[in-house]
Amino acid sequence: MADDAPLAAAKHDKPTALAARAVTINQPVAEVYSRFRDFAAWPAFMENVVRIDVHDERRSHWVVKAPGGSNVEWDARITEEVPGKLLAWESEPGAEIPNRGYVEFRDAGARGTVIVATIDYDPPAGVIGKVIAKMFQREPAIQARRDLRRFKQLLETGEIATPAMNAKQFEEMGL
Repeated sequence: MADDAPLAAAKHDKPTALAARAVTINQPVAEVYSRFRDFAAWPAFMENVVRIDVHDERRSHWVVKAPGGSNVEWDARITEEVPGKLLAWESEPGAEIPNRGYVEFRDAGARGTVIVATIDYDPPAGVIGKVIAKMFQREPAIQARRDLRRFKQLLETGEIATPAMNAKQFEEMGL
């Protein structure tokens, strides 16, 4: 029988690492939810997502960058959806990185919408895998914070800010 407790309180062995992040976006809830629900557009603001193939309204296939230049893949399904309020998912059995999570959308009045994203995942190789992912900046808690910030920029300004010059350009200039 599935544990229906919130992820932070659920009694289960796997997944094992919990990451929760929040951001306020100066847009109405309906707009934020609609844009977030468009999974095929996620690679535009999610740095490590190579692609998401949407199979239908509830199922999708994910390809994500992993430490060391490789990719990991899994199938996921939406487990609960309350339009404008909540979107929950879980990876299908056999996923390379078992994961589940939910995103809450809260009306913040004149400030727009607060998004709270909670991700629960089972890092490969346990704690060692999590440390390696952190070293390569591929750990989901780090990525969630960055991805939500980029999503905010995209919705509020229509673009994602990038540095004027990247590290390779500085290197080529001898700086």
